[in-house]
Amino acid sequence: MKKVEAPTLEEAYAEASKVLECSISELQCEVVQHPSKGILGFFKKHAIIVATCKAVKAEKTETKKRQESVEKVDVSVSPTEEEQVATEILTTVKKETEENIVNSQDVVLESFFDVDTEDEETCVEENIVYDELALLIETQLKELLSKSCFEIDVVEVDVRDNTALIFIDGDDAALLIGKEGYRYNALSYMIFNWLHTKYELFIKLEIAEFLTSQQEMIRSYIKPVIETVEKTGRAKTRFLDGILVQIALEQLRERFPDKYVAVKTSKEGKKFIVINDFNNK
Repeated sequence: MKKVEAPTLEEAYAEASKVLECSISELQCEVVQHPSKGILGFFKKHAIIVATCKAVKAEKTETKKRQESVEKVDVSVSPTEEEQVATEILTTVKKETEENIVNSQDVVLESFFDVDTEDEETCVEENIVYDELALLIETQLKELLSKSCFEIDVVEVDVRDNTALIFIDGDDAALLIGKEGYRYNALSYMIFNWLHTKYELFIKLEIAEFLTSQQEMIRSYIKPVIETVEKTGRAKTRFLDGILVQIALEQLRERFPDKYVAVKTSKEGKKFIVINDFNNK
């Protein structure tokens, strides 16, 4: 019985066949660990199998049958010298067989707990990777903003649940937001394209308290929209720009998880949100 580790199950089977010197069809395998691609390229897992050759197993089974047959012989009959030798050989075979079975069980048991230990540590390892990624993004953002004409002295980044939470502040934070948030939208779009393409991350960008104030403003605005939905089952918002669309979409989907809530675009290219029972029909 052999424990084999390889990037894929196919490669593990092939390696086991080579080690045990038998064809793949003659293998009897137990999969201890399935391969995994991991998260963002980290925590990859190889396939691990415990394999035996059926031909060897059949030989051991036949030996066991012969042993049982000998054990059934009447002990009252005095064994000859040849019988004594045969009995000693069978006793040795039985002992080796039992040791092999115990050892193989230990291998499987140890491997099983190894997998469980990795699963328990995965969450901690992910947090470590997220912390390192947050520090890397924070450093790169500071370098980017240092080359601009704005006075920005606070850049903090936290990465959780595949989302980069970014906080930026400073004397020129209002200028970085721009009139009606047009600079905020441009910066948010730029950072999203960078982080989503490179690290498959979504973002939440807060400059000073702009995002918080916009969330509060939208929360007040959608109150009558929510009342209309509760009375008639449907409603739509006015035209919304930039980040306001996303904020309103998140709040309305949270308020109406069982309804159809989606962004629509008018003929003029302006965006608004509709809420109805489309999914329930």
